[in-house]
Amino acid sequence: HASSAPELTFTAIAKSLLAGGVAGGVSRTAVAPLERLKILQQVAGKDGGAYRGVVSGLSYMWRTEGMKGFFKGNGANCVRIVPNSAVKFLCYDHMSHAILRARQTVDETAEMDVLTRLAGGAGAGIIAMSATYPLDMVRGRLTVQKAAADGSMNGQYRGIAHAFSVILQKEGMGAFYKGWTPSVIGVIPYVGLNFAIYETLKDVATTMQGLNSPKDLDVASGLACGGVAGAVGQTVAYPFDVCRRRLQVSGWVQAGATSGPVYTGMMDCFRQTVRNEGFGALFHG
Repeated sequence: HASSAPELTFTAIAKSLLAGGVAGGVSRTAVAPLERLKILQQVAGKDGGAYRGVVSGLSYMWRTEGMKGFFKGNGANCVRIVPNSAVKFLCYDHMSHAILRARQTVDETAEMDVLTRLAGGAGAGIIAMSATYPLDMVRGRLTVQKAAADGSMNGQYRGIAHAFSVILQKEGMGAFYKGWTPSVIGVIPYVGLNFAIYETLKDVATTMQGLNSPKDLDVASGLACGGVAGAVGQTVAYPFDVCRRRLQVSGWVQAGATSGPVYTGMMDCFRQTVRNEGFGALFHG
């Protein structure tokens, strides 16, 4: 019996990852047109008029590229789900306990509390994001590339594998990690604010409903608190997401914006974007 226990655990993990992968793939595919529009708006610059609005942007995409245009880059986005979840799952426990051990060197009575788990989750998230980042970078480029005026795909990527080989040949290994720094920095305000606001809102909702503990809140209240917290966290961290996408396509001639700016790094990207397009450009999409 002892020998079959780890096997069961592995099976349970595999099933969980598979179920999460399928569910994630379906949900990401459902919102793929909006995701692509968001990324196009993020990198469009001043001349992105065609993609400015949601309805006008989607209808322009439909007119110029057809149904296929709605799902560009979605394959790479879906492929990332399972490895990302697997790395996060495997690292979370190790990270949480490593942080706890570090805390115990200062305070021997330190225990595994919510903040330690939060830090472990953020650390595991950064490691998982880093491990699958080349796929995200390729997804960013596949998403923004458009067919040439004559309908050909000359000089562009034909798919995920082709994109990997072309980028490796022309730009080198380092190109796969363009935009990594703002991605990592963006995790901190997102996770931190998300958690802080979620806990605060739960306390407020508990008091307003006259309950004894946040555990007594119904599902709808919990979801509402989570939704608001997620929206605030994402909004604050959003400029880092815009910077990440711009760095990913920076200087890439086939990006569809051939005259687009070239950035030397994260701070240069923020500086140029605000100077040339205004502060609002950091929230495009």
